[in-house]
Amino acid sequence: MVETELNRLLSTAKKDIKIKEMLIKTKNENDPMEAFCTLCQQLGYDITIGELFALGKDMSDSKLRSVNGGGNFEIDGWDDAYENFFLQLEWT
Repeated sequence: MVETELNRLLSTAKKDIKIKEMLIKTKNENDPMEAFCTLCQQLGYDITIGELFALGKDMSDSKLRSVNGGGNFEIDGWDDAYENFFLQLEWT
């Protein structure tokens, strides 16, 4: 669910520079993830901090399982849905 919401938000932000700027501005707040999630909810996207962490962890775990037991160690950066969202947003 949260992955769908992030994709929907990313698609909207790519088309609406004002929303894109508002999202990027949340990175400067004292608690950037909380500010990001609060803004998302204000904009009508059901995204919470817990779901962001869970999504990243689920994605990382799936990648490790996909190597038939050969993936014993997590790879830094694969589990951060929040950072991955901003990488995509800022490069578009």
